[in-house]
Amino acid sequence: MIIVIDGPAGSGKSSTARAVADKLDIQYLDSGALYRTLTLMYLESGKDKTKFFELLNRKSISFFYEEGTFHVSVGKRDITEQIRTVEVNNHVSTVAALPKSRQFVNNLMHQAVQKETWIAEGRDLGTAVFPDAELKFFMVADTDVRAERRHRELKAQGADVTLDEVKRNIIERDQKDSRRKKDPLKKAPDAVEVDTSEMTFEQQVDFICSRITNKFETQT
Repeated sequence: MIIVIDGPAGSGKSSTARAVADKLDIQYLDSGALYRTLTLMYLESGKDKTKFFELLNRKSISFFYEEGTFHVSVGKRDITEQIRTVEVNNHVSTVAALPKSRQFVNNLMHQAVQKETWIAEGRDLGTAVFPDAELKFFMVADTDVRAERRHRELKAQGADVTLDEVKRNIIERDQKDSRRKKDPLKKAPDAVEVDTSEMTFEQQVDFICSRITNKFETQT
């Protein structure tokens, strides 16, 4: 079974998906981390698309989820922390908009979810990557709320960034994600919308867990 959570940056989908995976003891797949991995490789190739795609073909990408952290490696090199920088943040939408990037990440995800029950989060999982997902959620929140959440997250990681910078980045990412020609950000018709603007973290986790548990019970 594959369960997907889509939504814009800062809507809470990543932390919620991890918490749901931990609470229900299922696998967690962070699609955003995979795009960040490609973005880091893009930056390290000097933003040269030819060199970037050559690097993708040469390097193997592996990942696993353990104790609340989605770990990613390129070859034998652990890049889990490197993909969470502001520089990667500022370029991830550009890389994610490349059709070859999307196809590459989609293939990685399809290979990963062949067995067990997974919960994955991203921006187009319910519409483009896993249109037949058993359950789909679309998380939203006010722009100011999303900016404050992301700013707290970055500051906790030691990043020197202002709230205004984070807000501008989120607005730019929203525009790029929703306007891109290939698989734009949008709510799947059969997705359950979850507005987290005024929900506590526990409330949004409990809401999604309840929906998943009910789905499990109807199948047994």
